[in-house]
Order: sequence, then C-alpha cells, then structure tokens
Amino acid sequence: MGLLDNKSAIVTGGGRGIGRGHCLSLAKSGASVLINDIDIDEAKKVANEIKNIGGVAHTSSQDISSRQGAENLINECLEKLNSIDILVNNAGILRDKSFLKMTDEDFDAVWNTHVKGTFWCSQLVSLVMKDQGNGGSIVNTTSGAHFGNFGQTNYSAAKGAIASMTYTWSIELAKYGIRVNAIGPTGTTRMSETFQSSKNTNVDKFPYIDPTLNGPLVVFLSSEKAFNISGQVFGCGGDRLALMIQPHYGKTLTKDGGWSIKDIEETLPKDLLPEFGNLGMLSMPYPFFDGVYPQKS
Repeated sequence: MGLLDNKSAIVTGGGRGIGRGHCLSLAKSGASVLINDIDIDEAKKVANEIKNIGGVAHTSSQDISSRQGAENLINECLEKLNSIDILVNNAGILRDKSFLKMTDEDFDAVWNTHVKGTFWCSQLVSLVMKDQGNGGSIVNTTSGAHFGNFGQTNYSAAKGAIASMTYTWSIELAKYGIRVNAIGPTGTTRMSETFQSSKNTNVDKFPYIDPTLNGPLVVFLSSEKAFNISGQVFGCGGDRLALMIQPHYGKTLTKDGGWSIKDIEETLPKDLLPEFGNLGMLSMPYPFFDGVYPQKS
C-alpha cells in the first residue's frame, strides 16, 4: 500500500527538474498524477516514466498564468481523474534583471505565473475539494529568494507573496479539511543556473543537487501522515529539511506615551542596531553597519 493510493494529484510545471521529481515521487506513492507543463513533450516524457513503473499519469499543456488556463487545467483533471485530492503549485519562470532596469513586462510575467497562477489554481481546486467533502492538500512553492536576492525583485516579491498566501489559506481552509503548506526546494535545474551566474555569490559553481530529492517531502505533506501540519514553510532538497520560522517581531521596546524622534535617535542605534541579522538569500552578514552612501565611480 502506498501513502497516496486512490489519490489524484496535479503538479504544475511538472515536465522538468523539481516538478518532474514531484510527479515521480507522488506516482511511486500511489497517486494518479496530472502533469501540467506548457512544454507538452516534456510532460509526456514524465508521464511515460510513470507508466513504465506501473503508475497512472496524464498530461496537460494549459498555461496557468491566466485564470482561463487554470480553469481548463482543473476541468481536465476532473475529466481524466474524476477527483482532485492534491495540488502542487510548482510552475515558475525567471526574468532576472536589476531593479532599476526591470520592466513592467519582466515583473508581470513572473508575477502572473507564480502568484496569480498559484492563486487561481488553488482557489479553483479548493472549491472542488470543498464540494468533494474529503479535505485535501495544497503544496505551494516559495524560495529563500524572498529574503532578498540581487536581480530578482519580481521573483523575490512573488515568493514572499506565496509564503503569505500559504499562511492565510491554512487558516481559511482548515474548516474544509484542506491543509496548505509550502516548500522552498533546492536542486540543480535550468532555473538554478541563472542564480549561479548572478551577483549574489562569488562561488563559481555550486555542487550538483538532485532535483528529485524534494519529492519525498511533497508526498509526506500530501498524505494523511501530515494531518496536523498546515500553514508551514519548509526548506528541502539535497541533505536539507528545514522549518522556516514564520515572520514575527523580534526585540521590542516600549515607552509610555509613545516615541519622539529624540527618543528614537537615542535608543534605536544602541538597542536595536545590534539585533540586525543576516541579509539576503545567502544569509550574508548585515553589510551596512558602516553606512549606505553613493559609491564613487
């Protein structure tokens, strides 16, 4: 018996890399999988891999960066698999460019696929799950990039939004038995190559990380074993399994009657500046203790 026997799953962006790994892991655990990818040939390759190990797989080339595409995807799943128990929002694109050079098109392309695509697919699937009455699992995809990442205003904003939506949906959908979590996966893929060549690091080449190693966590979160886990964000991939601490205020100072400018000037640098933590996706030490000034050309 597999953990996900008799379950039906959708994986967006399932044709390559990390998404392919999700599809394979879900299928090996007994789920029937609808592999969604705009590159239908890649989706079919994954479907054939699953069929070759005795699993059930179908494909869809719908573009989830529009509500119509998301609606078509959900309808296709219901036609082919009759129900939806699991949604893995994995589809994503990159349009890296520094903030001052980023265009509306660069921003909108990333936002529509990551944030709106996740929103549309999740909303439509949740309505189906609500009507089915059996609960379900949604696994979103965020990234450490939302901590801050050079050249990725669009992507970091999108991933931060997805984390925030995960927290909110877990609260709203609990009464329907729908659990909502997110992962920040790691793996060597076509998308990861753009990060390796960015200004975020002076490392010339990162070690290869098998992108399929994120799949087991997706399976666990999608199963009844995770009955009491919702609203959480996990880092995974490679040798890593991490819990992202939910955003919260750190050291807090209070003053009767409120804070004047003079009070802040006297207190903040002394009591709060030492609390400034590492900054950015790579968690580099806070770089601005000596000030932020125009650089001489």
